[in-house]
Amino acid sequence: MIQASYKKHTLNFKQASGTSRGVLKTKETWFVFLNSNDKIGIGECGLFRGLSVDDRPDYEDKLKWVCKNIQLGLEQLLDELIEFPSIQFGLETAFKSLESQNSFTLFPSNFTEHQDSISINGLIWMGSEAFMKQQIEEKIQSGFKCIKMKIGAIDFQQEINLLKSIRKEFTSKDIELRVDANGAFLAHEALEKLKILSDFDLHSIEQPIKQGQILEISKLCKETPLPIALDEELIGIFSVTKKQKLLQTINPQYIILKPSLVGGFKGSDEWISIAEKNKIGWWITSALESNIGLNAIAQYTYKKENNLPQGLGTGSLFTNNIDSPLQVENGKLHYSKSMNWNFNL
Repeated sequence: MIQASYKKHTLNFKQASGTSRGVLKTKETWFVFLNSNDKIGIGECGLFRGLSVDDRPDYEDKLKWVCKNIQLGLEQLLDELIEFPSIQFGLETAFKSLESQNSFTLFPSNFTEHQDSISINGLIWMGSEAFMKQQIEEKIQSGFKCIKMKIGAIDFQQEINLLKSIRKEFTSKDIELRVDANGAFLAHEALEKLKILSDFDLHSIEQPIKQGQILEISKLCKETPLPIALDEELIGIFSVTKKQKLLQTINPQYIILKPSLVGGFKGSDEWISIAEKNKIGWWITSALESNIGLNAIAQYTYKKENNLPQGLGTGSLFTNNIDSPLQVENGKLHYSKSMNWNFNL
C-alpha cells in the first residue's frame, strides 16, 4: 500500500538572476513523497511560475488529488496529468525513487558510480555589461568549454560587444558559445539580428522570437544563418501527433528539453524520438529545480548518451538547496564520491 504526501519549498537565489522575463529572486517548487513498507520515494514537481503550462490556480488541488488517488498507479496517473507536466515529472521520479535500492539512484550508470561525468554549459545571467563580462571570465577560468549567454534584456549593441570581446580572446575551438533570447526579438527584426550574431561563430540561438508564431519561426529556421534551438515552443504540446506536426512544420536545427516543462521522462522520450526521425538535434536542460529534480534529470540525461554539452549547471544557484553529491568541476557535472545526500526539510 503506497501513501503519498507533498510539501512546498521556496528556493532562494544566492543573487537575483536576470532573464528577459524579469529578475528571479525565489523559485517555488513542490516535493512529492511516496511511502511503502517504510521505503520512501522522493520526486520534485518543478513548477516554473510564468513559464510552465501548469502554472494554474488549481495546481495544489491537483497535487492533493494525486495523493488521494496514488493507488491508480503511475501509468494511469500520467494519463490523467497530461496538462500538468511538472507533476508528471515529480511522480515519475518519486516512483523510480521508491523502486530503487537507494532513493537517489534512479538510473544506475557510470555517472552514479563516480566513473564518468556530463559535459555542461556555463550559464551567464543577464545584467550590466560588467556583470556579464565578470561571469564569462569566471566560467572560462573554471574550465567551461561551452558558455550559454542570456541575451535580449540589455542593449543589443552591448551584447554584441560582449560577444566580440569573447571572440577576440577565444575562437570557437576554444569556447563554444550559445545564446538564449527567451523570445526577446520581434519577428520582423529577428533575421537581421541573427545575421549580426552569426559573425561570432555561435553554436546556436535558443528561441529567438516568442513562442506560438509558427509561420514566422518556420520561415526563420529556413533562412537563418545560425542554428536555432526551440525551447519554450515545446511547452504545452501534449499529444505525439501535435509534437510531430510542430517539428515537421518548423523543422528547427535543435530542440531543448526541460523534463519539468515537457512531461517528464516520458514526454522527453517522445520529443527525442520524433526529433531523431526528423534529423533534428537535441539536448536537455534543467529548469531551476532543486538538486532533487536536477539529480533525476542528470541521471536520465547520462543514459541518453548525447555528447553535446547539456544545461545542468543550476545546482549552485540557491542558498537553501538540498545537499547532494552533484558537483561541477572543469565544465562537467560529477556525482561526487565524497559528498552525501542530506534531505532535511
